Amino acid sequence: MNLLNTLTQRRSIRKYSDKDIDQSILDEILEAGVRTSTTGNMQVYSIIVTRDANKKEELAPCHFNQPMIKNAPVTLTFCADFNRFNLWCKQNNAEPGYDNFLSFMTAAIDALLVAQTVCIAAEAKGLGICYLGTTTYTADKIIDVLELPKGVVPVTTVTLGYPDEQPDLVDRLPLDAVVHKEVYSDFSEEKINHLYQSKEQLPSNIAFVEENNKESLAQVFTDVRYKKADNEHFSNVLLEVLKKQGFLS
Repeated sequence: MNLLNTLTQRRSIRKYSDKDIDQSILDEILEAGVRTSTTGNMQVYSIIVTRDANKKEELAPCHFNQPMIKNAPVTLTFCADFNRFNLWCKQNNAEPGYDNFLSFMTAAIDALLVAQTVCIAAEAKGLGICYLGTTTYTADKIIDVLELPKGVVPVTTVTLGYPDEQPDLVDRLPLDAVVHKEVYSDFSEEKINHLYQSKEQLPSNIAFVEENNKESLAQVFTDVRYKKADNEHFSNVLLEVLKKQGFLS
């Protein structure tokens, strides 16, 4: 399968076989990852590789005990990391000025770019991956489990292993929902209805609405999956993490 087919046919894998990932294969995937584009060639990110079962047990509650954390042979935590770069600067009589939100964003973007390259490389090797969006919700707890020093903040987690399932492709919005030509084209009510019609009419999503006793799929998102109160709570947690880790002076 060529690279384009790999990308267009990708699936999130949550069930993995018992087959381990050979260290040489993992190293090859990570080597591909570190070739990713990075701001100013600073590489202000780190990747924490978790294989140990006991450490996975510690991490699991940080990800709401989703089973793939413990079932996948490898869990990768991608971190925004200015600690290493700051130490290098100070050891060379250069005063770093990276204790600010822009620097966190720079490092977070670097980490996410690397994560996606690692995922593409892994899938090209026949492995399955799954992103865990829970990382920023419980960044404070992950910092403790992984013993991350000041200047390091986890931004995403990926489980990695050989697939033990072949789930259906999930739906995606059409290109004209996300691609704008030359300038941003805002959406009319009619356009929004058209863009989301296919998603709303999927049998699984219709059932989702009924199961949650809601009027629409949008209400499932706003009232059940990503509630305002939860968003505000986890926002406050992350802001405190950024202060503690030195990105909001």
